[in-house]
Amino acid sequence: MSSPTTTQSPSAIAKLVAVAEALIEQRRLSRIANTAGLPISTVHRILQELVAHGWVREGDEHDYVLGPGLIRLAARAADDSDLARAARPALRALCERTGYTVHFAVRQGDEAVYFEKLEGRGAYGIQSRVGASVSLHCTAMGKAILAALPDDEVRRIAARSGLPRRMPNTLTTPDALLANLASVRARGWALDDEENVSRVRCVGAAVVNHGAEPIGAVSVSGLSFDIARAQVARLAPMVVRAAREVSAALNTRA
Repeated sequence: MSSPTTTQSPSAIAKLVAVAEALIEQRRLSRIANTAGLPISTVHRILQELVAHGWVREGDEHDYVLGPGLIRLAARAADDSDLARAARPALRALCERTGYTVHFAVRQGDEAVYFEKLEGRGAYGIQSRVGASVSLHCTAMGKAILAALPDDEVRRIAARSGLPRRMPNTLTTPDALLANLASVRARGWALDDEENVSRVRCVGAAVVNHGAEPIGAVSVSGLSFDIARAQVARLAPMVVRAAREVSAALNTRA
């Protein structure tokens, strides 16, 4: 007589990993639990322990985001990864040619995550950090990523994210966003014209895989008085070139 089959419950480490991975895409407790496939009570206990250790931060609206502990780990992992090493030569060259802050972000679900940052030569700093999330609808890198996706997928992302307003210039409706993305596709680069942060202008271009699917993006950023609209036309070809070089380097290593 054979013994009955039993389903082994996930270990404590497996539960922790599931919650951490769910945090990449979700912030609400119920959605994190649903994505992780765990009871809400279990997820809440894990999150509270992570909050206590500084690995997760609880927001004012009882949502959860990655805390400084996990961000430091992500930054260290990014610095040591093949992805960062492959992208770095093109990013350094772009930073040296333009003098502006250069970012490289990788798409994670309905967001992107800063994977590399090279400071520009200006006396001011751009408030961003490796490991932090990047909204897709209101950043140059995000719109470059969205422009490489079909319109129906963009609409699904917009429905899930809600297109929150960050600044007066933020595009907050799917139709307005899609009209902007049509221009991005036509010219090959995206512009964040003070849509995410006040007095900051960015130019971005998508990094794609062999199938022309967006895996991330490259951008240059500076204060709007320094990157005047006349400067954008000069910077855009350099950003596009860097994004193509990063794409080629990553695809060579694939």
